[in-house]
Amino acid sequence: MVEFFLTAGVDEAGRGPLIADVFAAAVILPKEYNLPHLNDSKKIRENRRNILAEEIKKQAIDYQISSATVEEIFELNILYAAMLAMKRAVMGLKIKPNSVLIDGNRIPDDLPCPARAIVGGDALNANIMAASILAKTARDAQMYELDAKYPEYGFAKHKGYGTKQHLQAIEKYGILPEHRRDFAPIKKWLENNR
Repeated sequence: MVEFFLTAGVDEAGRGPLIADVFAAAVILPKEYNLPHLNDSKKIRENRRNILAEEIKKQAIDYQISSATVEEIFELNILYAAMLAMKRAVMGLKIKPNSVLIDGNRIPDDLPCPARAIVGGDALNANIMAASILAKTARDAQMYELDAKYPEYGFAKHKGYGTKQHLQAIEKYGILPEHRRDFAPIKKWLENNR
């Protein structure tokens, strides 16, 4: 029996925004795949990213999308919450990879196989590119849910980042339970509105 060497790519999405969960995905692509325009999720327009996400899910040997909650972000800080989301994604794979390639310069603790961090990996490795797309589209889906719930904040447009529109909405309407209380603009609002 021939053993295949399976590599999972891992990336996260949503470290910078002021609201909601941080997401991560792990993806194992087959040797042969047909994913035209596969790239770092930040370099792909949203409609193409959504189409690609569905194709990745169909073609991947295995994939897992995970997250860490706002409460976990508050408890651990955003870096460690992102690491937790990445670890959950790897551990959630039904097919265990022989190795893991992670976008960035850090590796989550206690992974079940050897792992390597690659700075800029989401522009260099197909598995990481695929993971970046799945993490980003899952994160965006959550922002659309929040937009439907709180349309006055404009989440569909700015995706939770600290834009002028978002900061003005916070000033006008206050913070939401989903806001990250340890992020500077939210912390400041809380201090000013005790």
